[in-house]
Amino acid sequence: MSLRAIDVHVHLHTTPPDAAIQDAKKVFDSDAATSDLLEYYRSRNIGGVIFDVDKETSTGLRIDNTAIADLVAKSDGQLIGFASVDPWKGAAALTELERCAELGLKGLKLQPITQQFSFGDRRFYPLWEFCAAHDWPILVHTGTTGIGAGSPGGRGFHLKYGHPLPSVDDVAADFPNVNIIAAHFGWPWHLDLMAIARHKSNVYVDLSGWSPKYIPAEVIQYMNSVIPDQFLFGSDYPWLKPDRWMTEFERLDLKDEVRQKVLLDNASRLLGWTS
Repeated sequence: MSLRAIDVHVHLHTTPPDAAIQDAKKVFDSDAATSDLLEYYRSRNIGGVIFDVDKETSTGLRIDNTAIADLVAKSDGQLIGFASVDPWKGAAALTELERCAELGLKGLKLQPITQQFSFGDRRFYPLWEFCAAHDWPILVHTGTTGIGAGSPGGRGFHLKYGHPLPSVDDVAADFPNVNIIAAHFGWPWHLDLMAIARHKSNVYVDLSGWSPKYIPAEVIQYMNSVIPDQFLFGSDYPWLKPDRWMTEFERLDLKDEVRQKVLLDNASRLLGWTS
C-alpha cells in the first residue's frame, strides 16, 4: 500500500451521542455523517490513526477500545489504533492499557480538558511509564476546545488543562523516549507550544481541528522553516474531514518538501508505518 497522506487525528465514537458530540456539531457546523470510516480513508488512499476518548469518571460512559482494535484489524493496514484510558481510574487504567497492547493498539490518546486532569500531574506518571516501556506515542489535546464552547461556564470544563505549559514541557522532559503529539497546535498558546517543540525533539505538533486557512502565521513559519520534521497532518474527522483540510492545505505557502513531510513522511517515521 502506497499512502498519499496519514491523518493522525481520527475519532471513532464507540458510545451513544453525548453533550460533547452535540457541542462539536455546533462548533464545526457538521453533522459528522459518514457512510463508513474505513471506506472513507481507503477510497482516498489516506492512512488514519483512530481512537475514542475515555472520560467515564465525568460522564459515566464507557468507551470500547476493542472496537478500535477490531476496525484496525479489518483495515489491512489502512488504520492504526490508539487506546484511551481515564487517568482517574488508577490501577484499572493500567490494566486496560495492558489489554490494549495485547489487542495491538499502538499509542495513547488523552483529552485533559474533558477528562479533567493535568497531563503533568505526577500521580499519572505510571501511565506515561507504560507508554515509554511499550514505545507508544501519546496524543494529547492542547489548546482550547469546542466542547462546552458557548455554554454558561463552558459546562464546567477548565481550559487550563489544555495549556501546554507546563504540562507538555514537563512530561517531554521527564520522558525523553516518549514521543508526544500535541493536538490542535495549542491555540491560543501556540507560541508556547512552538517553543516547547523547538526545545524538545520528542514533541510533535498535530494540525487537526482547524481549517488550514485559519492556522496562525507563526505556526506556518515554524512548520516551513524551523521544525518541519515535527508537524503532522491531522483532520479531526468526522468534524473536519480530510477532503476539506487537504484542499485548503494545498493553498498554504509552503515548501514542497515541507508539505510532503507534514502530510506523510513525519507520521510514517514517527509511527513506524510499514504499509
